[in-house]
Amino acid sequence: MFAKSIKISLARAPKFNGSLKNFYPKSSVGYVFRSFTSEAAKYEMITVEKKQNVGVITLNRPKVLNALCEQLIKELVNALHIYDRDKDVGAIILTGSKKAFAAGADIKEMSSRSYMQNYKAPQLFGLADDILKVQKPIIAAVNGYALGGGCELAMMCDMIIAGDNAKFGQPEITLGTIPGMGGTQRLTRAVGKSKAMEMVLTGKSMDAKQAETSGLVARVVPEDQLFDSAMETASKIASFSKPVVTLAKECVNRAYESSLTEGLLYERRIFYSTFALTDQKEGMKAFVNKTKPVWK
Repeated sequence: MFAKSIKISLARAPKFNGSLKNFYPKSSVGYVFRSFTSEAAKYEMITVEKKQNVGVITLNRPKVLNALCEQLIKELVNALHIYDRDKDVGAIILTGSKKAFAAGADIKEMSSRSYMQNYKAPQLFGLADDILKVQKPIIAAVNGYALGGGCELAMMCDMIIAGDNAKFGQPEITLGTIPGMGGTQRLTRAVGKSKAMEMVLTGKSMDAKQAETSGLVARVVPEDQLFDSAMETASKIASFSKPVVTLAKECVNRAYESSLTEGLLYERRIFYSTFALTDQKEGMKAFVNKTKPVWK
């Protein structure tokens, strides 16, 4: 009966017309189907490029310091999921300009919204949640400002590499509101309660060195070496077995959602499962024979 309902739902779903606008057809079993356009899509607020086995996405709203708006998030999510499906891509870099990764949300777009408009149609934040569904590792390469939504977007990625001119902060309190895209939650997990409280309650930002010391970023590099450093890391990740990288990312993320006991059990089960992969056999055989593995 369930399978029959799924078939009926798919048959009734509207055909995707190739536009960047996401659609949400309702099915008889309550599921929501989201479609993504091809790589031929014309983006206005981001640029995309594939460098060998790494997908590169650059936020591109320089006049407003890459402020996040609904269209930008739609384009970003679209590009991320295209790279996620690309069998040649093993990792993704998300970056901005030297002046700003993203200086926050587009306040002009948000300022006139009512409570019910946000509650009924949380487009910016609801769409951003799709970033978390990307299975391939995403590296945020951050130069300049990563404030408000920009800091939250960076934290949604799997790791942050920062240029030495980077600034991180959640200044929403100065606008009469609070972070709404995970800032109070992810920042607390990254830097601890006291530092998160200081940043969220005062709007104070932290520089790249403080962010590294606090555990918010993986490492800090000179700003003019940021992309090369991120590319080196992404290329190394992409050189390993893709299914194993996906499983490893999944296990680390699981640590945020479970107790230590449950997390250890999950990790152990995933570890066992890797022994069903051809790549595990290849990797260990290559180690024993002192040869370079060829991932399948």
